[in-house]
Amino acid sequence: MAIKTVDVLLEETDTTLEELAARSDLPIERVAAIAHGRWTPSPVERKKPAAALGISVEDVSWGHTINPRNVRYHRFGLKEDF
Repeated sequence: MAIKTVDVLLEETDTTLEELAARSDLPIERVAAIAHGRWTPSPVERKKPAAALGISVEDVSWGHTINPRNVRYHRFGLKEDF
């Protein structure tokens, strides 16, 4: 199996964030942050969503996928006029 992010796995398995939160016994806020690439779960925490999706921890890309610099610019805008 190719390594995939949680959001891709949710889409492929037609699983909602709420369903994953319930199955993994994690707060919905934490599951959403993991799925959106804003939170990198601890090695222990990774086991719960992986098990809930029926896959191995090693089959998931757990790192941040969001560029914090872009978040800042989207929130406040660029001062320079390109």
